[in-house]
Amino acid sequence: SVTNIGSSAFYSCTSLTEISIPNSVTNIGSSAFYSCTSLTEVIWNARNVQDFQYNSRPFPGCDQLTDFVFGEEVEHIPSYLCYQLASLKKLVIGNAVTTIKDWAFDGCSGLTEVTIPNSVTSIGSSAFSSCTGLTTVTIGNSVTTIGERAFGSCTSLTEISIPNSVTTIGTSTFKGCTQMESVTIGEKVESIGESAFAKCNSLTAVTSKAVTPPQIWATTFDDYAMTLYVPAGCKSKYAETKY
Repeated sequence: SVTNIGSSAFYSCTSLTEISIPNSVTNIGSSAFYSCTSLTEVIWNARNVQDFQYNSRPFPGCDQLTDFVFGEEVEHIPSYLCYQLASLKKLVIGNAVTTIKDWAFDGCSGLTEVTIPNSVTSIGSSAFSSCTGLTTVTIGNSVTTIGERAFGSCTSLTEISIPNSVTTIGTSTFKGCTQMESVTIGEKVESIGESAFAKCNSLTAVTSKAVTPPQIWATTFDDYAMTLYVPAGCKSKYAETKY
């Protein structure tokens, strides 16, 4: 029956190891679990919790938190929920989640693998930016929008495949992914923002499945001399398109 967890409610509960947040909770106050230094696992079933701000996020100082599991009834992941949790290693996103909000997992440098389920339609700005340990990302086939800087500075990513459902790739979405060697762009992508693949210094080839060339900009890529693979019969369309 709990609906509200107040600010600093579990402040410095240094022996607390696990938290399960029920689906009845709609509000969690600023720094509710601040510096719970033994906390290793969170089970998150809260369906209707409001977005957090940088200064009101619930888990600052939880530097042993390794596992974060979302229940099957959760539909959105709030902004700043796991911001800068460098210790996070296991992330389970439930199959009802439709939206991953801005900055939700920014700076979670301990993550090495993320699977975004087919239920997700939107990945917010900076949602996984600076996840420097991330080597594998699987994006579900219902995502339509990938926000600005969503995977920026994920310096261990070596390849990315944009599913056919995606229509928009935001500004600087993959900027600074310095180990990325190949990119596959889905067939429905209509626009790719400025600097979306800038500073991807290892990128040697891009494959586009789109029959109609997506709109890009002078800064979308740093290197316009690399190999571009396009659908059969579409070479002339791409050759005539700016950039």
